[in-house]
Amino acid sequence: MPRYRTVAGCALLLASLGAGAAACGSTDSGKLSSHPYNAADQVSFGVAKDKKPVPLNKPLEITAKDGDGRITDVTAVDTAGHHLAGELAADGLRWHSTAPLTAGTHYTVHVSTENDDGKPGSRKLSFDTARPPSTKQLKVSFGPHAGEYGVGEPITAQLSTPVKAPAARAVVERSLKVSSVPATEGSWYWVDSTHLHYRPQEYWPAHATVKATSNLAGVKVDGKLYGGASKPLSITTGDSVIAVTDASAHRMKVYRNGKEINDLPVTTGKPGFETREGIKVVLEKQAFVQMRSATVGIAAGSSDSYDLPVHWATRVTWSGEYVHAAPWSVGSQGSANTSHGCTGMSTDDAEWFFDTVRPGDVVKVVNSEGDEMTPFDNGIGDWNLDWKEWQKGSAIQGGGSTTGTDKNDGASTQNVVQASRLRPAV
Repeated sequence: MPRYRTVAGCALLLASLGAGAAACGSTDSGKLSSHPYNAADQVSFGVAKDKKPVPLNKPLEITAKDGDGRITDVTAVDTAGHHLAGELAADGLRWHSTAPLTAGTHYTVHVSTENDDGKPGSRKLSFDTARPPSTKQLKVSFGPHAGEYGVGEPITAQLSTPVKAPAARAVVERSLKVSSVPATEGSWYWVDSTHLHYRPQEYWPAHATVKATSNLAGVKVDGKLYGGASKPLSITTGDSVIAVTDASAHRMKVYRNGKEINDLPVTTGKPGFETREGIKVVLEKQAFVQMRSATVGIAAGSSDSYDLPVHWATRVTWSGEYVHAAPWSVGSQGSANTSHGCTGMSTDDAEWFFDTVRPGDVVKVVNSEGDEMTPFDNGIGDWNLDWKEWQKGSAIQGGGSTTGTDKNDGASTQNVVQASRLRPAV
């Protein structure tokens, strides 16, 4: 049985038997209560004594010399406060790092030991690591901009250079941290080689603080590519505002923090122009938009062409789907679907909706018989993937498979344009 377990058992006996058990601890108490001895002669570091920067291509290794006692604990921390992961052998004779050393930084290492008599020792060492072998750095830009958002707003990360290898993606993903108060379970999804989205299993809590940080600086990603410094991001969420449009019932119900606050008559897409099914997120709000059918592929002069001034327009897709004022269809609102894909309502109701929602709020459409909202190429459709599917997009949990097209070749933009032509939205 290891010595520390014997000592712990004796301490329990002391607590239960009181003064009568003092003799139990008398034999080791002097050794355990004394200050740790200097273990410089007991452990060996795999670090050169000439204080040259430590190379990055080998793990840090610490060993116990000549079998004199054993290593009990090792902590290695860089200047940013990041701990270097490592593994201690079961016999306590060797510890080695299991994660790459960060380039161009300073480490402080504390080693705790125990000699054959159970007396604790310690040794402290510091060293610098070599600079990255290349000036090419991978940097991260987090989104959205700092501010207050609805509970459906994902955190995004845009990489400065493509990362395609699964192992390299796992390195990147482990270095991108998202935390929230209240805490939530979440995961990254690789949209393509330069874009990641992070969302919780459920929507963010109302009135949460969400922070995104990168620990990539100095970390080897792949080959000669190392991480660079990146600016952190902090956003907050407001009330949970969720709008649910039932296209077959021609009604929109709006909920704030789980309670219904309005029930509005609406009109959605008519046959051939059905409103997209699924969960969307408010992208932006425009008090006035001039909507022209030619921008979504409807020929000028055709029976479906239009050129209309539109007020109180809340955008939910980049291809042109809005919730907006449609005074020309008030007679159909609540009874028939007559639009080209948008959700239309009276001017007063549209102004109320416009004033109630913010970017990041959730807009869900059911029973429209339209195409499903896609996850990434036409706005924020992240929530249309269930949690198991979402986790498959993680390089750590699911291999980093993606459903989107790589944005670097311009295909994603083409997909959005194509989507708007196939399904005119206004």
